[in-house]
Amino acid sequence: MSAAEPLYVDTDAALREVVHQLRDEPEFALDTEFHGERTYFPRLALVQIAWSSGLALVDPLAVSLEPLAEILSGPATMVAHAGDQDLAIMTRACGVAPSRLFDTQVAAGFCGLGTPSLVHLADRLLKVELAKGDRLTDWTRRPLTNDQRLYAAGDVAYLLPIADRLRDMLRADGRLTWAEEECEERRRRDRERPDPRTAWWRIKGNRQLRAKSRGVAQEVAAWRERRAEESDVPTRHILSDLALAGIIARPPHSRDELAAVRGIDGRALRAPVAEELLGSIRNGEQLDPGDVVMPARDHTDRSLSPALSVIAAWITQRAGEMRLEPALLATRADLAELLNNDDGRLSQGWRCDIVGAPIASMLAGHSTIVLREGGRRIELVENGEMTAG
Repeated sequence: MSAAEPLYVDTDAALREVVHQLRDEPEFALDTEFHGERTYFPRLALVQIAWSSGLALVDPLAVSLEPLAEILSGPATMVAHAGDQDLAIMTRACGVAPSRLFDTQVAAGFCGLGTPSLVHLADRLLKVELAKGDRLTDWTRRPLTNDQRLYAAGDVAYLLPIADRLRDMLRADGRLTWAEEECEERRRRDRERPDPRTAWWRIKGNRQLRAKSRGVAQEVAAWRERRAEESDVPTRHILSDLALAGIIARPPHSRDELAAVRGIDGRALRAPVAEELLGSIRNGEQLDPGDVVMPARDHTDRSLSPALSVIAAWITQRAGEMRLEPALLATRADLAELLNNDDGRLSQGWRCDIVGAPIASMLAGHSTIVLREGGRRIELVENGEMTAG
């Protein structure tokens, strides 16, 4: 079945047939269409699945997706492109995560292709021009138009041959295992509901907050997160970012003071919402500083900041030399973990060989970073001899 002839699945019987066909497949491509503007959890509107001999558009507004749990948890590999959100959405919809994952965007980063779009990959690897759909289309409206169906089908129609091409390239470079390990790490990444106490980390300017302001920020942002989840509405519908910033800057202690906060609307002033909000403010002001959940980056010893910056620059250069996306080699959080705890991704596997061990050598005083070519090039030198770079 071609991308021009997707099977539209809107009955339980049709979905059971798709599951039957998928049972013996070694891999399948999957993508989703969803909306997240009006709900706390993204509203799933369409699931696209392709396999060696078929392509189906599954309508989650018409059928339960639970039968797909058998396929996700089975031995087949799920192929996706930039699939983090697809993983989270399908795990929530089916109750299970895929047992294996190959992400073509991740794999492309190990092939020196950066973080390309699917359109770019299809053109570069297969010489196929994918349709560019309307990004603002409403996927929840029924019936879907023919153009919508063809565009949605295109998101999975070529994923399996793209994955094959990328695997060939990775094998040639000796990097297939690297890419597979990265995909597995992302598959296993915790996709459970994050701790509401960390919601304040997303507040603009959170790093400048001090003392009691952090406690208020943590408790009020956590209250907003919990209430939004319970009501399945965006957090801004509970309390706007402007109102949240105003409360943190000058915490109100009565409904009258709350009403004077810029950005507060009538919803936040109604009982019992106002009482809950004022209670979270009081809790935040009384919160012991040791109970504030701090972002991991704030645990980094400030005296290590210069080393962190220099090493980060060296890693960026190493990534460029190896035609690797820098974030795949090491993130700033990876560096902080290595410097603080001598642990994490850089202390094991292929990353340790490439950057972890050389960094450890430098920190132990056995090597040093020097500038060459008038500062245009960074080299790691041990005992007077270049050991990396």
